Amino acid sequence: MEQFNIAIDGPASAGKSTIAKQVAKELGLTYLDTGAMYRALTYMALVHKLNLEDETALLNLLADTEISFPSNQGMQHVFINKMEVTEVIRSKEVTQNVSLVSSHKNVRKKMVSRQQKIAQQGGIVMDGRDIGTVVLPNAALKIYLVASAEERALRRYRESIEKGMQVSLEELTADMIARDNYDMNREASPLKKAEDAIEIDSTNLSINQVVEMILDYAKNYQKKVK
Repeated sequence: MEQFNIAIDGPASAGKSTIAKQVAKELGLTYLDTGAMYRALTYMALVHKLNLEDETALLNLLADTEISFPSNQGMQHVFINKMEVTEVIRSKEVTQNVSLVSSHKNVRKKMVSRQQKIAQQGGIVMDGRDIGTVVLPNAALKIYLVASAEERALRRYRESIEKGMQVSLEELTADMIARDNYDMNREASPLKKAEDAIEIDSTNLSINQVVEMILDYAKNYQKKVK
């Protein structure tokens, strides 16, 4: 597959990361989880008990924070300064605060710069909230992945139960709606569909069905540029 970039955007728990990983694997491309980068910073800010409203403090912390994604036996892990945080950055506390941390304009600028530097080599599948609109505006293929708030909350509920976490489906649904509203209306890089993005509603689709749809779009793109 020709080395080009794919941008996958959408709200929380729309299946972006899982789908992006599979698409990257099938096409022999590199997957970059931008959401994990913001989660990593949020985790470190919580550990250091920073005021999450204090952008300057967050920027100083980010400057001293190396975020990397080494692969091990085909599985991508997240490390902060050589410490693995793959699982801990998915905690409820991080999830509840990551939107606030990622809403800071200058924090996003620094993160976007890191993401664009990684993507310069090409052959990247990147997912997040503003990939097609801000990070990779020239991506060859842009996907905007959506699903109903109720379905996304149910997915998060099942994941949490599997991990032994006690959660309320009603609270998760309310949190999902609140996060959507926050992400779509924040001042810095709000969540929105790029004009040239292809929208896929995954509410009633399986992960494999969505992956196959994106693979078809990628193959059609390759045919056009030959």
